[in-house]
Amino acid sequence: MQNKVVIIGSGPAGLTSALYTARANLGPLVIRGLQPGGLITTTNEVENFPGFPETVGGFELTERMRQQAERFGTRFLDELIIKADLSQRPFALTTDSGQTIMAESLVIATGASPRKLGIPGEERLANRGVSYCATCDGFFFRNKRVVVIGGGNSALDEGLFLTRFVSELILVHRRDELRADPILQERAFDNPKIRFVWNTVVTEILGEDKVMGVRLKSLKTGEESTLPTDGVYPYIGHIPNNVLFKGQIPIDESGYLVTDGRTRTPIPGVFAAGDVVDHVYRQAITAAGQGCMAGMEVIWFLDEQEHFAKKAKLQMPAIQKPRPIQHAAILQGA
Repeated sequence: MQNKVVIIGSGPAGLTSALYTARANLGPLVIRGLQPGGLITTTNEVENFPGFPETVGGFELTERMRQQAERFGTRFLDELIIKADLSQRPFALTTDSGQTIMAESLVIATGASPRKLGIPGEERLANRGVSYCATCDGFFFRNKRVVVIGGGNSALDEGLFLTRFVSELILVHRRDELRADPILQERAFDNPKIRFVWNTVVTEILGEDKVMGVRLKSLKTGEESTLPTDGVYPYIGHIPNNVLFKGQIPIDESGYLVTDGRTRTPIPGVFAAGDVVDHVYRQAITAAGQGCMAGMEVIWFLDEQEHFAKKAKLQMPAIQKPRPIQHAAILQGA
């Protein structure tokens, strides 16, 4: 399948890039991946995206973006890219169903995934009380106690959402102060369901078939203790989804794809936007802005390629037709 534009990822960056390239009549194809809408769909209330004074849910926000891009001719494919060959144009992308997709240009908007704790019990009890999405799983913890790990915006935003269901929420943070926005901190401190455990880390998640508790360690005294809980929600940062592009596109020491500031990678025709690139802001609005940049860069790139192709064709010397070979009798006047 040949495409002028393929976009891997369907969060704010990918969908904005799709909107711009679709309005340029390029018929972009968006590969939606494992989490259609991107990581923001796990956020219950988005309060800082322009145009939504009454807040908007993360899922609703990206769904509106999807509808807008689709209106102008964007196509969507609910598959996962498992291999990307960027060695030559058109680029070859292989999906998990075995389909090969060819792309004249590529926008990488694969985003980032939640960082794991890397402690005993985390993998074994995943989906058995360990969750990374409050809006997905909060209902299952109605009238139960949960532990949220972290001190940034995600931890507080998701924790506040969980208080709609749980009887008690214990927020464990390795420092003695939060890093979240002041408004989120104020709401968390005012919420009677939230209790804070400072200067402490979780060293193990306990339980056999389901989460039963966590083992805590004080960073000040080294003292260890056990805290019973029904659920654990780690919110300790994110890791860029870069596996497909290792060895093909430069990656910095933190795992983010390297671009030139205009979303262009060192490979002509390949662009990157959103949380797979941005290690500073990591906001939906900045991802959308980079998606706009990538979309415009794609348009300019393809226009330039078309211009060079036409110019080369015009400069190609005309092929001389061979003169007909006359019969010897004719040459002799017979």
